[in-house]
Amino acid sequence: MVVVSLVGLWHGVIRSEPSTATEDEEAPHQHELMEEHHHEQGATEAMTETHPHIGPHMKRTTRRPLTGDDEARAARIAQTLRDALVKYQDYRLAIKDGFEPFHPEVTQPHYHFTSKWRGFKAAFRFNPTEPTSLLYKKTATGYELEGAMFTAPKGMSEERLNQRVPLSIAQWHAHVNLCFPRRGITASTDWTRFGFKGTIATKEACDAVGGKFYAQVFGWMLHVYLFEQGPERIWTH
Repeated sequence: MVVVSLVGLWHGVIRSEPSTATEDEEAPHQHELMEEHHHEQGATEAMTETHPHIGPHMKRTTRRPLTGDDEARAARIAQTLRDALVKYQDYRLAIKDGFEPFHPEVTQPHYHFTSKWRGFKAAFRFNPTEPTSLLYKKTATGYELEGAMFTAPKGMSEERLNQRVPLSIAQWHAHVNLCFPRRGITASTDWTRFGFKGTIATKEACDAVGGKFYAQVFGWMLHVYLFEQGPERIWTH
């Protein structure tokens, strides 16, 4: 998951940084790219187990029929990204370049190192050389690069997502239908009912317990495991 402070992102806006990316014609809900920090505990929980992205709190883009150019286009994106990330096989260089590890003290199957500035730019345009997050696995001596994560605004249509990466090859995912305690998270919060793995999945049920309902938190996300073999393993959750 990516939890980003808009204040931090705004500092990125005032920096001038060139990009060779193609402009998106639409970038709806730019400032809804990420939700507030009070979802961070639940986001961490959602990341600390190896589990499939299924259930009432997860949605995926619809798988489209394969067209002639889709495989080639997806392969070009993956290779472009792979070439761009060679230097980040050294995770220390990633940190130096502004990628911040998300809760490294918590055991996770994949550790997200996230760039706030990259995340902000991804709301406006898609650049296959600039993912929002890098994905690492922990080793005895540090971290080993596994892949990356692209993001897009939560209001972006599937047609626009398909223009970024073909939906016949990859499925973006989003976190949806979430209920959080209206009065804040406490030690007694019942995470079997609230949050990313809770049983409450409708606004009516959330209202009934005095919670705050979110139809979707965070933007769209897409993991890319660059060193796997075959598109079904490269473009997977």
